[in-house]
Amino acid sequence: MLENIPETFLNTSNREFRVLTAIENKMKFYEWVPIEDIAAFTEYDIKETGRILSTLAEKKLVHRKIATYEGYRIYFEAYYLLALKAFVERGSVNAIGDLIGVGKESRVYSAAGGLTGREVIIKFHTEGKASFKKVRIKREHIEDRKHLSWLYASRLAAKREYDVLKLLYPEVSVPEPIDHNRNAIVMSVLKGQALAHTKVDHPEWYLDEILEQVKKAAQLGIIHGDLSEFNIFVNPHGCELIDWPQYVTFTHVNAREMLYRDVENVLTFFKKKYRINKDIEEVCNGIIGSCQIK
Repeated sequence: MLENIPETFLNTSNREFRVLTAIENKMKFYEWVPIEDIAAFTEYDIKETGRILSTLAEKKLVHRKIATYEGYRIYFEAYYLLALKAFVERGSVNAIGDLIGVGKESRVYSAAGGLTGREVIIKFHTEGKASFKKVRIKREHIEDRKHLSWLYASRLAAKREYDVLKLLYPEVSVPEPIDHNRNAIVMSVLKGQALAHTKVDHPEWYLDEILEQVKKAAQLGIIHGDLSEFNIFVNPHGCELIDWPQYVTFTHVNAREMLYRDVENVLTFFKKKYRINKDIEEVCNGIIGSCQIK
């Protein structure tokens, strides 16, 4: 994993980005992209293409394999840079800062965006090869995909999360989605701290506020699908629900089950930490009833 994304980005030339784009494009058809196809896409000669590929390999942005032919592929490091380049060109991001969060399937960086230099964050999805079988079974958005690569999975997860944030914001308390490209989302800075790492003074109020946001999302036809104290941020004014790529709609065959699981996770946390008891059937029936779901 790249230690310094800003420095690597600044030291990557336009011709190098062109080669990375060529590999990305051709990975739809190859596990290892032949050097001849890279040269044809970029319209550079083989010698120049080889020189650029050597430089990119030294930067650990591409990987080479020589078997029956010489082939290349990119990994997340290069994909980060391609997404970041798109954000910079569109004006969504004009500076990237430190790594501020690492999850099972994401990395989050601080950044500044727009003409005003507004503070934002960039969330890079990093769904990996090792988890694809589980991901494919569990997640609605890739159930029917016959061909799946890490590149496609991470890109699809990011687009899916961006699209649902656009649907939910601002009716539901979620981060504001600002831009999306490849496996990355630019969004507003998260407000507060994760519920799991915070002791709140008025837990009953926070519990009601969290359940209210779950209900508002449900009224828009959306169930989080992976809600817990780790992806609920709390602040003096309320809460934000984050990490939405595993959401399902109410038309999903397991919609009610996933709603119950989300609510159960929240209620269990408040019961253990604050000794607050709520009946899960009553809570879920209230949410479902407010959505007029039969």
